Amino acid sequence: MTIPPWREADWIARTKLLLDAFRDRVGRELLFRLETSADDSRALFDAPFVVVAHGHEADPILNYANAAALRLWETDLPSLLRMPSRLTAEPVHRDERARLLERVARDGFIDDYQGIRISTTGKRFLIRRAVVWNLHDESGDYRGQAATFSEWEFL
Repeated sequence: MTIPPWREADWIARTKLLLDAFRDRVGRELLFRLETSADDSRALFDAPFVVVAHGHEADPILNYANAAALRLWETDLPSLLRMPSRLTAEPVHRDERARLLERVARDGFIDDYQGIRISTTGKRFLIRRAVVWNLHDESGDYRGQAATFSEWEFL
């Protein structure tokens, strides 16, 4: 029997990073904080909105996705956690995605992103009003970027 991801220590730490960075950058909580970081980890994984994040590699790899994201991208967690984040967009939309990430890197966050993405099975969808923010740990070190949204439509 495998342990659900939200119960693993590194997943709990990643969730804390996502939530703390969102609060610090955007100025509000992404979700109502619970009694423990483990409770927050479970709540974010089960949230009805999408949350994804990638690291700070030269070709960033996704390192977080909640259940809503897994359903939308039609994949499982092990597969998604090996995926370069650029593959969430079709090649024709990758330049636009790169401009978005540069804007977030410059400004710390944006709350008005919309763009077309593609699931692992080839379904295209438009996301609207996404918030994308930089992830910095407690020491101020850059750890990547994250996004959340609750509005999308299949094309």
